[in-house]
Amino acid sequence: MRDVTTLADATPVAGATLTAALEAHIQKATDALLTYQKGDGHWVFELEADATIPSEYVLLVHHLGETPDPELERKIGVYIRRIQGEHGGWPLFKDGDFDISASVKAYFALKMIGDSPDAEHMRRAREAILAHGGGSKVNVFTRIQLALYGVIPWRAVPVMPPEIIFLPRWAPFTIWKISYWARTTIVPLLVLQTLKPKARNRRGVTIDELFVEPPATVGPPKKAPHQSWSWFLLFRGIDMVLRGLDPLMPRGPRKRAIEAALAFVRERLNGEDGLGAIYPPMANSVMMFDVLGFPPEYPERAVARRSIEKLLVVGDEEAYCQPCVSPVWDTALTCHALLEAGGDKAVAQATKGLDWLKPLQVLDLAGDWAETRPGVRPGGWAFQYVNAHYPDLDDTAVVVMAMDRVRQSPDGTGRYDTAIERAREWVLGLQCRNGGWAAFDADNTYTYLNNIPFSDHGALLDPPTEDVAARCVSMLAQLGDTLQTSPAMARGVDYLRQTQLADGSWYGRWGLNYVYGTWSVLCALNAAGLGRDDPAVRKAADWLIRIQNVDGGWGEDGTSYKLDYKGYEPAPSTSSQTAWALLALMAAGEVDHPAVERGVAYLARTQAPDGLWDEERYTATGFPRVFYLRYHGYRKFFPLWAMARYRNLKRSNDRKVAFGM
Repeated sequence: MRDVTTLADATPVAGATLTAALEAHIQKATDALLTYQKGDGHWVFELEADATIPSEYVLLVHHLGETPDPELERKIGVYIRRIQGEHGGWPLFKDGDFDISASVKAYFALKMIGDSPDAEHMRRAREAILAHGGGSKVNVFTRIQLALYGVIPWRAVPVMPPEIIFLPRWAPFTIWKISYWARTTIVPLLVLQTLKPKARNRRGVTIDELFVEPPATVGPPKKAPHQSWSWFLLFRGIDMVLRGLDPLMPRGPRKRAIEAALAFVRERLNGEDGLGAIYPPMANSVMMFDVLGFPPEYPERAVARRSIEKLLVVGDEEAYCQPCVSPVWDTALTCHALLEAGGDKAVAQATKGLDWLKPLQVLDLAGDWAETRPGVRPGGWAFQYVNAHYPDLDDTAVVVMAMDRVRQSPDGTGRYDTAIERAREWVLGLQCRNGGWAAFDADNTYTYLNNIPFSDHGALLDPPTEDVAARCVSMLAQLGDTLQTSPAMARGVDYLRQTQLADGSWYGRWGLNYVYGTWSVLCALNAAGLGRDDPAVRKAADWLIRIQNVDGGWGEDGTSYKLDYKGYEPAPSTSSQTAWALLALMAAGEVDHPAVERGVAYLARTQAPDGLWDEERYTATGFPRVFYLRYHGYRKFFPLWAMARYRNLKRSNDRKVAFGM
């Protein structure tokens, strides 16, 4: 086996040498990736966010008055302290700027665990928080957490009367006009904000020292930067009216509203995978059962509580709580990488992974998406192990393309045919009016709602996005649709053309950021039959080549989501973003460009002795400017995928990428 520096140092003309070295890198990465496969065929890797979720977990335990696990708290404390930023607070991603909401929660959790306010790391955090205006500057979700603990008054939190659950679809605001994650989070919150429980807090921990004013005097939240003054003032006025009316609401309708919220949660409780299968609604559902008087042993409360424990990642010295788990996403993408790598064992194990995925397709439940598409049959996959009410388009398209790759192989099988056709039908049924696709819903584009006081995070909606739309176009094209035969695909490509930015890039909603979006769209345009000379393709490829780092890799971070974005800003290279750029350039017909060889050389040079890659930086997005993700699997399968594709195209007579991804 050649040393990893050999490939990095290879010249563009050293084709045979480069191929021999590359084969060794690919095999090593393939072998390493296969060791992570579970016995039943699937893959699942850690999904890490920031300090917020582990901090909220600690505070939830004490809110409920549970007896905490001292060793688990110790390990969570180690984790939270380790990711503290040099600025004294906590960022939303590695090396990111200070974030006051994450910092207040982290400080609160550490103090609850037992860290002394006089400890150096606590002093630094407190000074940073005060320097940024103190605890009153936190976002609405953090305000709710603080109100539950009695730190600040409930008047500091926007009013949400439970009766809104009865509002019809035609109302300006209704739970059906917001995203699935907002809906599942808000419904149990309606109960909490109405009954206003107070955390047990048996340790009596307070954080008054984080405020520049008496916490009891904190008022309503200010306008967020993304909000317009006219809309905000209108909704602030409505909030004031609702606040005045709230004590006067008749007891009968209020009781029925609370019962309706409880029924909504019960219908979607989702067993030990939890409400919405994401942490915020899962935690809110447990607190809702608690305030309604259901004891810990009550079956629904108990199963909701167990769902949260399943999110914990506990190591020898550290522990943290994941925002959710990602087995379907991880398995589908790993299968793509292994199918690209090839070889009997890799293909066999990828097929085993697809066989694990097949029965997870949601075929018998029309979830919340059916509120806007009632005539469409279900047929998608969720992101998590189980989340039948909320399958998503992105996962579904990726699963289908992997299954279709196996179907197209010389030893192809027809056992995925029915699953593929049902998924295709569902994806077509969820296309938005503008030609794009969103993650979970159709036409969830009520942008004025991001101006309500509750939406200071700006993530209340699930509108169509370039990356998800690209994945759906890729899927349709790989299944044989063309621009001439498929109006849906033609509309999708038109949407992608219209959303290209002036510099040639595309926005990435679910991955960081323009590199991710551009990769997604270039794959789709290639699959749809647009050649390398198409102006949109050419412009995008030139942009990627222009932003390549001097080390041969590509990088981008969360600051790219700022509201006043004016163009790409350099960031350190990462393995996953480098892989996306390489896959994008190859889809654009640039496999022979020197930038591609430099990128492949970067991946070879940075491959670790275990065959994988180190990547501490965050390269994925939960909610822009609010919540970022570090998929621990990205560094394991994306670089392999890119290197294998490069090898396959270089040794082929046809330089065209044959698949949708």
